[in-house]
Amino acid sequence: MAKRGKASPVNLLPLPRVLVPHPHVRCDSRLLGGSPHVQGSRVPVRRLWAWHRAGVSIDTLLKRYPRLGPARVLDALSFAYDNREVVEADLGREMAAFDAAGKTPLGLRPMAQQAFSFMAEPGADDETPKD
Repeated sequence: MAKRGKASPVNLLPLPRVLVPHPHVRCDSRLLGGSPHVQGSRVPVRRLWAWHRAGVSIDTLLKRYPRLGPARVLDALSFAYDNREVVEADLGREMAAFDAAGKTPLGLRPMAQQAFSFMAEPGADDETPKD
């Protein structure tokens, strides 16, 4: 498997304040550029939200991320509804990172977002939980 080259980090604007915290969602400035992500994983809420918004079913999300389980997937989507401004701003930051890197998403399909390593962090595109 070919290793991806590192893109230069993007200077990101801060995200709006989380108004409604959720038990299965974390925001850590040291992980994924501070993007809200599912606790115990590197799956950003923005990705689940983009897929959900595009009409992907909960069952499909659970098949895609079986290690997350229903409680964490549903809580991440609930977080997105309760904190829509935060998640939409995070999607905007991701698009700005695409633009800054001279890349474009492969299309409007949410799964196309996987092709880009957000913030050029080591392992940022690895969506399995880290022990």
